[in-house]
Amino acid sequence: MERRVAVKNLVLATGSLITLPAWMKAFAAGNPTHLSSFSATEQQILASVTDTIIPAGNSIGALSVGVDKYFQKVLDDCYEKTDLDNVKKGLQQLEAATQAGYGKPFTNCTQQERQAQLEKWSRSQDKNEKDFFNLVKRETILGYNTSQQVLGGILNYKVAPGHYYGCVPLAPKGG
Repeated sequence: MERRVAVKNLVLATGSLITLPAWMKAFAAGNPTHLSSFSATEQQILASVTDTIIPAGNSIGALSVGVDKYFQKVLDDCYEKTDLDNVKKGLQQLEAATQAGYGKPFTNCTQQERQAQLEKWSRSQDKNEKDFFNLVKRETILGYNTSQQVLGGILNYKVAPGHYYGCVPLAPKGG
């Protein structure tokens, strides 16, 4: 082996190891992020809507299990662009209706005011308002019920109860 090649490889490996802690801190595994197509305002409104649908009362709520982030990820990755645009338009219309009705943003309303506004949309004759509410409600409930905190903590659900024995003989040996 040539010394120059060995020294070059050693320097490259050392440089990589020196920068590794800084790189790992920048991409911390404990803080996963999702680059959402929603603006910061839309994310806040969506978080308020999910919190209104499943509030944190005596148990954990939708926000504490991250349903708002789940919903954003599902919309970005699984739904069509038209559905994503309809949800964004619905969030803007919800904000405008709340501003007109209560004189303040949806995120600044009390729990009762937000609930009254969403109940009004659930009974609305406007198809877009009703479809928006039904989609958000359905995905909020699905995200909440399938979260690890709810399945493991509250419902005590076990994916595979008992122990799995993979390779076992079918018949005893010698007989």
